[in-house]
Amino acid sequence: MAERGITTYYLREKAGIDNKTVRRLRANDNMETKTLNKLCTALSCKLEDIAEFIEDEK
Repeated sequence: MAERGITTYYLREKAGIDNKTVRRLRANDNMETKTLNKLCTALSCKLEDIAEFIEDEK
């Protein structure tokens, strides 16, 4: 985000991501796919640029 000049204000106001979701992003918590879609659109990137699959421990 910093590289592209995107602020959390921009995510909230322009990309439609609420405060609760911004806090979850900062905490590296689970995200819904619609949120990931909004992030990719706001950051003009691909999903693999912002997310990584990590298998659950068994």
